[in-house]
Amino acid sequence: MTWNEMQPLLYDNTLDTLFMVWWSTFYAVLIGIPVGVLLHLTERGAVLQNIVVNKVLGAITNIGRSFPFLILIVVLIPFTRLLVGVSIGPTGAVVPLAIAAIPFFARLVEAALREVDHGLVEAAHAMGGGTWTIVFKVLLPQALPALVAGVTTLVIQLIGYSAIAGAVGGGGLGDLAYTYGYQQYETSLMIATVVELIALVTLVQVLGDRIVRRLAQRGTRASSLRVGLRRTRTEEPAAVTEAA
Repeated sequence: MTWNEMQPLLYDNTLDTLFMVWWSTFYAVLIGIPVGVLLHLTERGAVLQNIVVNKVLGAITNIGRSFPFLILIVVLIPFTRLLVGVSIGPTGAVVPLAIAAIPFFARLVEAALREVDHGLVEAAHAMGGGTWTIVFKVLLPQALPALVAGVTTLVIQLIGYSAIAGAVGGGGLGDLAYTYGYQQYETSLMIATVVELIALVTLVQVLGDRIVRRLAQRGTRASSLRVGLRRTRTEEPAAVTEAA
């Protein structure tokens, strides 16, 4: 197969892959963040400690993560068809991709929130901050670099899952590699598909790392500024006392 013949195939299937990854990432982040926050808030010693809710939600999350993705696609065929009207193609693949990604990302969110300094949470609570204040003013802003790193990991995972979905009728680069590369022995197209997948993963990782570094630098500067302000406020009364 010549390059002129491969080019439209690569272009169309790349768009399908990007479509699947974009929408599944969107729904995974949209639902995964609240689930991860709730897992963190209800664990032992947290603001909304509720062991029963935490255990039940954790069990559901673990069950969702335990399914091999290929089996999950097959199990969800009736639900996918009911939800979006089709069970194949890029649109049909978004449903199992998102369902597989939600528990995965929820655990990443939970892990990111655990890294936040508990003293900041206690300080906000002592100053009268409610649950919403703690979540939106302390936990999520402080965990933002880790959350972006989690999204980067999620997108890379979904690129791999989209290739699996493509092999069973989901479309995208996985379908291209399976149909032409495996079934029709088009080695050149298979190599081009693999190279493109590697390029996509590398691009996502580089961009994600760059954003994480910038956010971490801003967080460090903000922390230094807060420490400086605290020291200034502490030193001012002492200076006034000495002057008196």
